[in-house]
Amino acid sequence: MHGELPKSDTTVAPATAPARKKRNRWLIYLVVFVAVGGALYYVFGQKAEQQQRRGRFFAGDGPVPVLAANAQLADVPVYLDGVGTTRALNTVTVRSQVDGKLLSVNFKEGQDVKRGDVLARIDPTTFQATLDQAVAKKAMDEALLANAQNDLNRYEQLAATNAINKQQADTQRSLVAQYTAQVKSDQAAIESAQATLGYATIRAPLDGRTGLRQVDEGNIVRASDTSGIVVITQLQPISVQFNLPQQYLGDVNAAFAQRPLQVDAQRSDTDAVLDRGKLTVVDNQVDPTTGTVKLRAEFPNDKLQLWPGQFANIRLLINTLQQVVTIPTGAVQRGPNGTFVYVIKDGVASMRPIVVQRQDEQRTVVKSGVAAPEQVVTTGFARLTDGAKVTVSSGDTTPAAATDAPRRGQRQNGAPGASGQQRQNRGQ
Repeated sequence: MHGELPKSDTTVAPATAPARKKRNRWLIYLVVFVAVGGALYYVFGQKAEQQQRRGRFFAGDGPVPVLAANAQLADVPVYLDGVGTTRALNTVTVRSQVDGKLLSVNFKEGQDVKRGDVLARIDPTTFQATLDQAVAKKAMDEALLANAQNDLNRYEQLAATNAINKQQADTQRSLVAQYTAQVKSDQAAIESAQATLGYATIRAPLDGRTGLRQVDEGNIVRASDTSGIVVITQLQPISVQFNLPQQYLGDVNAAFAQRPLQVDAQRSDTDAVLDRGKLTVVDNQVDPTTGTVKLRAEFPNDKLQLWPGQFANIRLLINTLQQVVTIPTGAVQRGPNGTFVYVIKDGVASMRPIVVQRQDEQRTVVKSGVAAPEQVVTTGFARLTDGAKVTVSSGDTTPAAATDAPRRGQRQNGAPGASGQQRQNRGQ
């Protein structure tokens, strides 16, 4: 009996260990399940709360916060935009008019010169000798003429008394005429020699800036040389040639017939005004291949901001709309029935259709539908509906001031304006 009890103890112990492991495993599963459940509850609870908040936002609880601006009366300039190429008003290749050795070059490359300034000198020795010969020849012929004239006077007196034959007096008169013509020929030879001698001193034909020197001192230059000595370019004033679509030709001609039209040349990257000039020429024909007409404007270029060959944005002022209603372009909305704005009155936003006269990126000219100083919504359209209550947030509530700042993409009555035209010109 006592020997069997230890056997009973040894058989119970192996059965208890698996049970304990099983309980521990279930406890681990329970802890993991609770942790995962808590994480899922937290995540989905946050999403549900966000959805509830979003739902309350779009449900329109409370006034809709917006930004607004007042419609104003302003003078609005009307521009036509294009891309132009700067060209020198005059460009001259300075060449020698005579053959000879280049003794000196009296200018520096890139120097501003005035009309008449000495640019170079050619050896004048042979030209001076030719002039001296012409002067001497004239002096000799003048002496012969004087002697012949004295003889003629004597012959005429003798012929009057029939002391000599009249034929002899006539012959002497012809000799005087011959010497007179010879003296005139000598004078012409002198003037020709003087001109040739003057060509040995090369002068600037106009005001401008010299380019790179094409020949050095000591070289033999010839009148037949095509490269010349230097190229002078007139920079002040300077011209810009640009194109406009043919549909604007009528407006340009009508405005140009009434007054000089202002033209602004602008940088292509910042639209900063480089110089301001006047329209000088509208070409007499339209290019049938591009449907554009060429125009040319002249600029004083006092600060030398324009350079020959440079591209520049051009805007042509053809009209100024006087005291028209303007609103920020951001206030204009488009729907299936056309353009409209939200007008704020007594804290309520009302949808109102408008007719747009002109529009650019900053400002819209309203032909009808809004009057100054009514307040229009510029920002906050996500929750905005017709008749919704609104609250105007703090900030600038005035539209952009009427300035002459560069404007791109002007449109009239919804038609593509300057930006489309500019792209068309660039594509050409």
